[in-house]
Amino acid sequence: MHKTFSYIIFFLIIIAGIIALQIFLSKKQNKWLGLILPFICLILSIIPVLGITSFSTVTVTEQSVSENGEVISNVINSTTNKGDMPSIIITVISIFLLYNIPTVILLVIYYACRENLKRNKELEKMNIQDLE
Repeated sequence: MHKTFSYIIFFLIIIAGIIALQIFLSKKQNKWLGLILPFICLILSIIPVLGITSFSTVTVTEQSVSENGEVISNVINSTTNKGDMPSIIITVISIFLLYNIPTVILLVIYYACRENLKRNKELEKMNIQDLE
């Protein structure tokens, strides 16, 4: 129980660190710095989608015991056929969307920070114009 609690705390600290890093990078003058973490998450979400093709072949081993105690093994190799393609496409889309949830969250943080930065620049311009 104590070990699980430690893992949860460690996981939450990692997530908080990633969010803090995203906020820090998004507030920088260079707009491309804030897009580093969302780009990394996007690349990491493409990897499982590409990995689905390696699981298109399924091997099933069936074992049965005959009456005299002999073990009989049947190995069945199955490949996906054209009828399974819609289910594979739906699986690919759902995995891609699921793995891109962190990308979307990081992009929302990026655009929120950039909007605040833009608003502050406009306020500075207005204050400078009022002084003139």
